[in-house]
Amino acid sequence: MRIAIDAMGGDKAPYINIEGAVMAAREFGYDIVLVGNNTIIQQELFKKGVNAPKSISVCHASEVISMDEPAALSVRRKRDSSINVGARLLRDGKVDAFVSAGNTGAVVCAVALRMGLLKGVYRPGISMIYPTLKDLCVLIDVGANISPKPEHLLQYGIMGDALQRHLLNKKVVKVGLLNVGGEEAKGTDFMKETHRLLNSSVLKFIGNVEGGDIYTGEYDVIVCDGFVGNVVLKVSESLAHTLAIFLKRKLKEGIMTQIGALLSMPAFNALKKEIDYSEYGGAPLLGVSGVTIIGHGGSSAKAIKNAIKEAAEFVELQINQHIMDAIAL
Repeated sequence: MRIAIDAMGGDKAPYINIEGAVMAAREFGYDIVLVGNNTIIQQELFKKGVNAPKSISVCHASEVISMDEPAALSVRRKRDSSINVGARLLRDGKVDAFVSAGNTGAVVCAVALRMGLLKGVYRPGISMIYPTLKDLCVLIDVGANISPKPEHLLQYGIMGDALQRHLLNKKVVKVGLLNVGGEEAKGTDFMKETHRLLNSSVLKFIGNVEGGDIYTGEYDVIVCDGFVGNVVLKVSESLAHTLAIFLKRKLKEGIMTQIGALLSMPAFNALKKEIDYSEYGGAPLLGVSGVTIIGHGGSSAKAIKNAIKEAAEFVELQINQHIMDAIAL
């Protein structure tokens, strides 16, 4: 398995990305290609000395697309950026998958441009895998397509269903549409038409999902447009971080709460692990003709490592082929 990593993408690049790549190469035995400034990457690898696996190589890219640059424009102008070079490695078959925690829009644009879409797919979608009160759920789209058509959301449901079945081993996949109310007549004309398409499809469509039901676990796939999905993603991340801060404050208020916190530490650590996004790697970009995992801009080394593992599983399980098979039905 050969996986390219955008070493220059993300808030803590390149150091965190390199650390995550080293962890993945050591733990899983993958061949890793670090894409970015050769001098900087080699210096960082040199610091790791004997701890840097020989299975890691470097592919030089002289430019970097920053997180705040316009996606399409930067992809066209910065042809030698780490994102563009990584996408070309994927296109040319030199790697099996590409992982980036860089500019999301630029990653989507570069990969879609270089690779094209899977047969039958209209638009790519970014899927987020997250824990609920029951099982893992897939939310799609979380940022690739902010002005979709109803048929795009139908295909998101189909792709999410394939992801649940073949990556997460879910036998019966319940699909819902994120809306302002549970009733069929709720929402805009766009939402009503999307509801109609999903309801008449081969999917096990349960109906509309309200915001309060996102984490109940009653649904295995939740479909939405990229604008709403990205807001859900960012609010969820912020809420988890804020609650952790609130909890720390309260636990320091008195000696009894501190004693209670000490006794409850195993439970707190287990909870932290369960809701930690780094445990779930990155967000698969579905619908493109190549395996691409988009990491969080603030990814830790652990998150990068798990995103690499996720990319390898995506390849090994032939998820793209399963998506094409499902779309063709």
